[in-house]
Amino acid sequence: MQDQENQAVPNHEADAAAAAPSTPAEATLEEQLASTEARLAEMHDAFMRAKADGENIRRRAQEDVAKAHKFAVESFAEALVPVKDSLETALTVAAPSIESLKEGVEMTLKQLSAAFERNRLVEVVPAQGEKLDPMKHQAVAVVPADQEANTVVTVLQKGYMIADRLLRPAIVTTAQAK
Repeated sequence: MQDQENQAVPNHEADAAAAAPSTPAEATLEEQLASTEARLAEMHDAFMRAKADGENIRRRAQEDVAKAHKFAVESFAEALVPVKDSLETALTVAAPSIESLKEGVEMTLKQLSAAFERNRLVEVVPAQGEKLDPMKHQAVAVVPADQEANTVVTVLQKGYMIADRLLRPAIVTTAQAK
């Protein structure tokens, strides 16, 4: 029976020895492991926060782009409403004279031009003799002319740009090579 008790005591000692580090090297390794696990947890937390921040930034950017598109159209529409009002008012005049109609159209054109300007919509009107720019002009005919080849002879229709983007090229005729 004492053998069993003797065997029981060494087993407890073995368990205690396994639980507690027996050498300073093992203690150092366990401290390093605990420190590394803590750093890993901190880094994982930082990674998850950075990932969430990135997703939030991307979502906010998408919302900002959607709002910019919406409000850009809204701003342009607001600028055009007075033009429509002027045209409707002109149509309600009972017996307009030619002069009053001309005056009304000129005033409405000024309103429209101001709306275009506020929204950065600019005309593309090349001067006669200007070199053809295929990025802004569309040549529909080549005509004999006393000027350098591939230069603008006449503008058939104005072009338009908004900011740096071409909406419609200017329709032109160009000079034929001599």
